[in-house]
Order: sequence, then C-alpha cells, then structure tokens
Amino acid sequence: MFRAQWMFELAPGVSASNLENRPCRATRGSLQKTAADTKGKQEQAKEEKAREFFLKAVEEEQNGALYEAIKFYRRAMQLVPDIEFKITYTRSPDGDGVGNSYIEDNDDDSKMADLLSYFQQQLTFQESVLKLCQPELESSQTHISVLPMEVLMYIFRWVVSSDLDLRSLEQLSLVCRGFYICARDPEIWRLACLKVWGRSCIKLVPYTSWREMFLERPRVRFDGVYISKTTYIRQGEQSLDGFYRAWHQVEYYRYIRFFPDGHVMMLTTPEEPQSIVPRLRTRNTRTDAILLGHYRLSQDTDNQTKVFAVITKKKEEKPLDYKYRYFRRVPVQEADQSFHVGLQLCSSGHQRFNKLIWIHHSCHITYKSTGETAVSAFEIDKMYTPLFFARVRSYTAFSERPL
Repeated sequence: MFRAQWMFELAPGVSASNLENRPCRATRGSLQKTAADTKGKQEQAKEEKAREFFLKAVEEEQNGALYEAIKFYRRAMQLVPDIEFKITYTRSPDGDGVGNSYIEDNDDDSKMADLLSYFQQQLTFQESVLKLCQPELESSQTHISVLPMEVLMYIFRWVVSSDLDLRSLEQLSLVCRGFYICARDPEIWRLACLKVWGRSCIKLVPYTSWREMFLERPRVRFDGVYISKTTYIRQGEQSLDGFYRAWHQVEYYRYIRFFPDGHVMMLTTPEEPQSIVPRLRTRNTRTDAILLGHYRLSQDTDNQTKVFAVITKKKEEKPLDYKYRYFRRVPVQEADQSFHVGLQLCSSGHQRFNKLIWIHHSCHITYKSTGETAVSAFEIDKMYTPLFFARVRSYTAFSERPL
C-alpha cells in the first residue's frame, strides 16, 4: 500500500491539494494487478539469466573447461531448477559460439520429419549429375561414389546377407546422406520381410513401407539369444546321525537361438551366458547336448504371435565296435526322440519382441520297429520361466550369400 501511494505521488499532474483529498489506500484490484505484473517480469528476467548461464556452461564444457561449466550449471539451476528442460536446441551445421551452435528447433521439425526425402532433395540440388557421396579428401584411388547404383545396392545386400544383419545396414546408413538413401531402398526391406514371413507378407497393408513392416510386425530376433534363468531349492539326503538335512540350490539356464532360414537351436545347461552365447553364433557348433530343429511363426485371431518349434538331438555317428562282433547281443529297440515347443512372443520395457512365454512343452518318442509314437507333455509351471532376449554386441553375419 505504501509503494502504491508513493508511485501515485510521483505521477505527473498530482498536486498537494489532490493528495489531501484522495484517500491514502489504493483499491485492492489495482494492487493485485501491479503485483502480478511485477512478479511476472521478475520470473522472466530470472529465466533469461538462467538461460544465459546454462548456454555459457555448455560452451565451457565444449571447450574442455569442466570445472567452469559446473560452476555455470550450478548458478543456472539455482535460479531455475528445470532450466535444462525449458531449452530446446539442436546443433547447427556451422556452430562457432553459443549463439550459433544452439538454435531453437521449431523450424527444423518440419524439415527433418522425413529425412529420406530431405536428403534426396539435397543431392538433387547439388549437381546436375546425381552422386551419392563426395570424397572428403583428394585421393588418386577410385572413390566408391564412382560405382553405379546397381553395384552399390548389391554391396548393401551383401552387408545384410542371408543372416539379415540389418543392424549393420543401419550403421552403414550413418556414413553419409547417399548411404542413408541406399539403406532405405524398398527392395532390401521387401526381401528381408519375405525372408522372415514368406508369402504371408505379400500385402503391404496396413504398413506404409516394407521397412515399417519389418520393424513393427511381431517377429523373433536374430541378433542375439533368448535366455531364461531357473532357480529352485531341492531337499537333500539326511545325515547319518539324523541331526540335519541338507538343502541344495539348483540353478540352470535355457538358451534359444533363432536363424532367418527357419532353424532354431536350444540348449539347457548350468553354464553362464558369458561362456555359452559365443558358441551359439552359428549352427555348426560343437557344444554337446544341443537340440536342433525348425520353427514357424503363427498369428492367431487375437493378434498374439506364437512360435512353434520341433527340435531333436544332434545325431552322432557311433563307431563300430569290432571287439564283440562275433558275440550275439540283445537288440536294443531304437527310437527317435523329438521335443515340441510352443512360445508366445511379447515385448517388455523399451525393447520390442524381447520376451518369450512358454505355452506348452512335450516329448514325442517314435519307435522305429513298430512305428508307434508315445507323447508325454510337461506341465508348464514355475520351472518354465520366460526367456528374455540378450543382444550380442559383437554380432556380425557369417553368411557367405547376399540377401
């Protein structure tokens, strides 16, 4: 009230007689409006100051002065704690200082919405002859940009290979704009979809591109291994004096590895993933007790994708025993043993298609002499824990054939 009265006295055209006749107290509405305006200006000035400190800290961090950067970061957050989320910026191509290296990204959102069309326009406007890339340094050797488009696309198909190493294709697209355009070629992604789903993916609807179908449609992943860990406690034998009884903690792992050509490997072992996963990179593994077979994907009417697999043990050639070839031995009834597995494909967390839930597991024994088949189904209980996907960081395709 005192500040309002003082401001009124300083206003031009106000005499002493008017002051005596005017009441000393201002109206409540004008006071609230003045206070709100003053508070808003203070908040705006504080935010501008915090923004200046924050951008100064970013510049110091780029120059390598971390201690100075921390000092400015601290001063900015003391003024506005969430100043980091109020600044939306992107790095400009020619950034010299703070004002140039950080710009608001409102105008670039529309330009970067479709990078493919944007890069195609940039390449078209550069020269009359379309070149995918330009050599950064002068060299007497032939640059890869001289190759025809057909040869480049064939090289890209070798990168993907028949093992569908599309992660390497995405890494290759980061080289330059021309490689980005080649990596988005619809024919590469169409062949990848045919490799995974076969004739069931002839129609592109409801997806807008073959790449979107490959990324969004449920499928098993090939760049790693699905792993489950099972732990339970088993009661041991009683001691001789009957004073105590031991309890054993049993721990083992299940590994399932899928391949694009329909093959699958399954292994149950107590060994850690660090020692087992490198052995499952190819089908020509020498690991004992491994199961090999085929799988197929099935999508029901309830939009749940399921994986059905039939796996058998590796057939080992038994050496001939010439020691007892003159003795008559009791013939052993030979039988073929196979396991039928049903899994449901799900997504968990931020990753997609990284979880497999057990549906059924059964053992089929077929006797060769009579042709009869005995089926024994295992009960899906807590021992069948879900399998989670673990990507192999050093994964590279081993196929000798292009896509």
